[in-house]
Amino acid sequence: MKNIIAIINQVFEIEKKTAAAGTVNIGRQLERIRSEIEALGYAWHNPLHEKWDETRTDCEASITGTLKARMLITDVIKPIVHQTGTGGKTVVQKAVVIVS
Repeated sequence: MKNIIAIINQVFEIEKKTAAAGTVNIGRQLERIRSEIEALGYAWHNPLHEKWDETRTDCEASITGTLKARMLITDVIKPIVHQTGTGGKTVVQKAVVIVS
């Protein structure tokens, strides 16, 4: 399981960097890799710009600035990784995020 999570983290980084650069179009290949990983029972989610509060259990957050009533995830270092099995969907990696 460790190897597949490492692969997911690397694919996530490639997705982030190519989306930010906007110059290299490898989206089709990334989608194929994502499909193969999902066929193995794994999926990941990028929680960028989602609401964050202390009750959220799928993220480990570093807070920048002052704590406010409404905080958003402004950067994602690692995505949320789920594994689907006979018992349903479970979180096998919490997201590592920056909140402000």
